[in-house]
Amino acid sequence: MLTVIAEIRTRPGSHHRQAVLDAFRKIIPTVLAEEGCHGYAPLIDHAAGVDFQTSAPDSIVMLEKWESVQHLQAHLQTPHMKAWSEAVKSDVLDTHIRILEEGVK
Repeated sequence: MLTVIAEIRTRPGSHHRQAVLDAFRKIIPTVLAEEGCHGYAPLIDHAAGVDFQTSAPDSIVMLEKWESVQHLQAHLQTPHMKAWSEAVKSDVLDTHIRILEEGVK
């Protein structure tokens, strides 16, 4: 099982981040039904009010669980992901993807 963390940096302004979140809301049920998907959730910073927190108000962190890299690659080629990318391209500046496995087994 792989954990994927995708940090999506949006253009400044809450309306850009919200547009990306709204686009995710539309596809989440479809993604969760994909073969090999065991989790798919967009996360945003919580206003915890603590001095040790780092926050990025113009970012969304996707926390995803996939059975394999092949499942992740297939996910990225689906029509709904291609449509999502097209829908948010004017709101997103860049995306950084980490593919992680358990460090201690």
